[in-house]
Amino acid sequence: MRKVTIVGCGGSGKSHLARQLGAALDAPVTHLDAVYFDDEWNTLPMEKFAAAQRTLVAEARWVIDGNYNSTLSIRLEACDTVVLMDVSTPAALWGIVARQLRHGAGHQGNGVHNRITWGVIKYVATYRRKMRPRVLAKIEELASRHADVVLLSSRRQTRRWLREITADPTG
Repeated sequence: MRKVTIVGCGGSGKSHLARQLGAALDAPVTHLDAVYFDDEWNTLPMEKFAAAQRTLVAEARWVIDGNYNSTLSIRLEACDTVVLMDVSTPAALWGIVARQLRHGAGHQGNGVHNRITWGVIKYVATYRRKMRPRVLAKIEELASRHADVVLLSSRRQTRRWLREITADPTG
């Protein structure tokens, strides 16, 4: 496991897992929110965002977390492992609230980008119905033949999987 992309709903634990997995694998971690948004919540133009990801995935080792369906193919084609954080909608909604309570709003410098808006709540509330099927289809099409695909459906299952990886980081 040298090139890992982590996807899933907001509040599912992607950034937390990315930090822990990066430490276990001794791999650099990139949180795509930190690439896409500046401190004022301005977005990087899509062509520059895609170019930044192409540069990241050209490296020998990495852990990248974030969705961004429009550029997901860049990461899926280059990874050797895909982790889909497939938690329930209530767990994801609680995750965005708990993150805000723990870290506050704004950019925290550790991959945590908190901004709870109605748009974010709607995205999280409808992720499993609207976005999840599209993400699964892209994983099947672009990564399933060359990468290990890991679906983690709960925080408990994520902790268990991470313990297994930590015990054998070559996994």
